[in-house]
Amino acid sequence: MSNERKTWTSRIGFVLASAGAAVGLGAIWKFPYLAGTNGGSVFLFPYILLTFTVGLALLIAEIALGRLGRGGIVTTYRRIAGNKLVLIPMGYLGVLTGFLVLSFYSAIGGWTIAYLFEAIGGEGLIADQSQLGAHFGAFTADPVLSVGFQWLFLLLNGLIVALDITKGIERLSKVLMPLLFVLMCVVIVRGLMLPGAWGGVEFLFKFDFESFTFMGLLQAMGFTFFSLCVGCGCMMTYGSYLDDKSNLLRSCSWIAFLAVIASLMGGLMVMPPVFAFGLDPTAGPGLTFITMPAIFAQLPFGQIFAVIFYICLLVAAITSSVSMIEILVAYLVDERGMSRPKASVISTIALAIVGVLPCLSFGALSDVTFFGGKTFFDIFDFFTSNLALPIGGLLILYLAGRTCWPEISRNLAGGEPVSEGTLKALRFTTLVLAPILVLAVLISGLV
Repeated sequence: MSNERKTWTSRIGFVLASAGAAVGLGAIWKFPYLAGTNGGSVFLFPYILLTFTVGLALLIAEIALGRLGRGGIVTTYRRIAGNKLVLIPMGYLGVLTGFLVLSFYSAIGGWTIAYLFEAIGGEGLIADQSQLGAHFGAFTADPVLSVGFQWLFLLLNGLIVALDITKGIERLSKVLMPLLFVLMCVVIVRGLMLPGAWGGVEFLFKFDFESFTFMGLLQAMGFTFFSLCVGCGCMMTYGSYLDDKSNLLRSCSWIAFLAVIASLMGGLMVMPPVFAFGLDPTAGPGLTFITMPAIFAQLPFGQIFAVIFYICLLVAAITSSVSMIEILVAYLVDERGMSRPKASVISTIALAIVGVLPCLSFGALSDVTFFGGKTFFDIFDFFTSNLALPIGGLLILYLAGRTCWPEISRNLAGGEPVSEGTLKALRFTTLVLAPILVLAVLISGLV
């Protein structure tokens, strides 16, 4: 099951690229508002526990399958199980999932570029949240601006993946990921210096049993899989560029650790200032694009910190989105024999066309709804998050834990010995514990 294929030039390159895929907008945009609406610490602690158990098992399983199959998700499934009728369509489902996720994710990426430009120009820093809400609504309702910035975001992704994996994604990750953590630290330190900021820290870390809910636990499970970017074949594709000497247990542990640290830092960027200014931590998805500009408007040198904040957001968005477009590019290169530049151009154009639908769901197409009032954005999000990713995760767990376990277990640590207890615990988590929790997320999402 091996063929000539580019590989990462170093373990740190693979870890940083994979961590970038995992971090994404989830750490800075999604984690703070999910923590805010689900009780802070009672969301955070289950998320950490789940990440280092079932999340880590699923991450190891997906990357191990990619390394074994030496290809994207369709190619890997074909090499592992032949042309079985069940697996090949599931491989195409993974490609479709990555395509649809990036179709609506790129709309948010476009918002990030727009807000960065506004921060640089000193615009958009308005203390009144109602005015900021109107400002955000006016931007998303403008088809030229919203689609234009979305296409700019997709163009950046296309240019990066047009290069081979080492010159594009790996080199980018080695620069942007350390930069991201440094800039996040700058914003965190400034936020913690505000009077009343400690309330945000307590909200995140002081466990309150009375705030615990079963729905919050399910949200933490869902965010675990989302934050590690597992289920659609992204990590499988990255794993296909990994050599046989790499220690998967150590590398995947680092990826999970960096994903958790990034989420914690994202929470510490947002929550202390929110509490310091007496704003609402349960503001939901608008926390980043409506609440944070109001905070920067009231900070000394707020424009500087706004620019840094939105650079962080854009860096996180790009390191994640390139991993999703890589799913499409790898499919076209592996299965259709295209050159990498041509595959990148076709993928970018297709995403730009289809991505218009979710992008305009906040404006010109906001009245076009299906299935009980869902816009195109909602449908793309619901299908991928609630159906495709959990189903893909279940198949990955089954293949890794049962079909391919002998091959995977022999080389989990790149030739280094692995204790029997570790192997048994990992297989139990892969075959029993993780599937139960993924099924819980799947059922709760459907209900």
